[in-house]
Order: sequence, then C-alpha cells, then structure tokens
Amino acid sequence: MGTPRYTGRRVLITGGGSGIGQATVLRILDEGGRVVAADISDSGLADTVAKAAGHLDRLDTVRIDVADEESVRSAVAAAVERLGGLDTLINAAGILRSAHFAETSLADFEQVLRVNLIGTFLVTRETIPALREGNAAAVVNFSSTSASFAHPYMAAYAASKGGVQAMTHALALEFSKARIRFNCVQPGSVSSGMTDGVGESRQSVGPGLPADMDFGLLGKIRSVLPTDDGAMFARPDAVAAVVAMLGSPEACWVTGTEVRVDGGTHM
Repeated sequence: MGTPRYTGRRVLITGGGSGIGQATVLRILDEGGRVVAADISDSGLADTVAKAAGHLDRLDTVRIDVADEESVRSAVAAAVERLGGLDTLINAAGILRSAHFAETSLADFEQVLRVNLIGTFLVTRETIPALREGNAAAVVNFSSTSASFAHPYMAAYAASKGGVQAMTHALALEFSKARIRFNCVQPGSVSSGMTDGVGESRQSVGPGLPADMDFGLLGKIRSVLPTDDGAMFARPDAVAAVVAMLGSPEACWVTGTEVRVDGGTHM
C-alpha cells in the first residue's frame, strides 16, 4: 500500500465532537492527515480525543459556535495557525429539529437555518484565504437527502440543507479558477448525533419526532440495503469514507455536485 492519501494534508472539521463529524476526524487521522476538530461541545471534543489514541500528535481541537460570527472568526484563525495552513474544510456541524410544520416555532426554524446554513457560510467564508493557498484545496459540505426528497416533520432542516446544496454549487463555480473544489454529501438513514438524539448542544440536537407522527410516512426514508448489525441506520463511518474521498486529491475532477450516501433509499 502506498502513502496514505492525507499524509501532510491540513484539515479542519466542524461538528467533530460527535456522529459523522467525529467519524470523519478519526478516518482522516487514520489516513495520515493533520486535523483540527471543532465543536461547540467540550465533552464531545474530549470524547473524540479519547477515541483518537495513537494519533494525538496530529490532532488538535478548538471550540466553535458556527452560528456566531465572532466565534467562527476566532476558531478558524486558531485552527489555521495550528495547522500552518489549510487544505481541506469539512462542514459537518449541524442540528435537527423535527415537528409538525404548523406547530414549528419561528425560533426553532431560524435556529436550524442559523446553524446549518449560515454556519456553513460563516466557516467557509473565513477559510477562503487559507484555502486559496492550500494544496489541492477542497471543501466538503453536508447537505441531506431531505434537500431533494420528501422527509416528513423536517421542513426547517430540509430548507437549510437545500440552501447548503445550492450554495455549494455557486461556490464551486465562483472559485473554480482558484482551484478550490466544493462538493456535498447527502447522508440518509445514517446513525449520528442528530438521529440518535445524543449530546447536549453540540450542534447535533436529536430529532424529537412528534409523538403522534404518522409512522407510515417514515417508509419513505428507510434504506433498502441491510446494515451489518440489523440496525435501522448505518454507522457514521459509511459517510466518513465518502467525505474523506471528496476532501482528498483523489477527487481532483469532482466539484459542484453531491454524493448520496443513503443505502439506496432514494434510488
């Protein structure tokens, strides 16, 4: 086997304290990368550090609230300084609020947009100067199958992820001559901090599905591929593998698109 594809690459991963973000941190460390894991949760980051034994010489952490402009500026500056530059940005931080649409509060709707869409905007904007100087620079954003297909009780989440997906296409063209690639993953039927409902406010808030929801509607979001352990959702590693590919130089001819990782739910 040759040199791991992330050897020498400098990577910032938001949402790195749980779920798919954490799995991506561990995957890229395994592939030789230098990583700053960023998250709003100190305990989440501590958990990531504990799971990264053997790679701690290439892992640093920083606290970030992606919904707050000053927090983003400070955290990104610290991350870039510690890494000595930036080659790959992975915007995995996100929250999910589920409710009957007619009962969704303005505050909850705005919070989801603030974290998922505006947070992706803020972090990406602050990293552009470093990415311009990076090696085979790449950005991987997190959309969702809900951006393209009907997911009940998740209107705010779907709207935020649709916005991320559209913005990714715009940025891919705008920065094409700067050789910065922008792509999305669209996870579906994947276990994460959001679907499991774990972890305080680590920008991965559980779905809290309505008690009187129509379970028949959930058939639209079930995978057709069986999981190894018989669970309803696949492990976060399944998405982390695709994220690692998109953020590496091996995906040099891939930009302005999204890759669905949903076990065949929406084929």
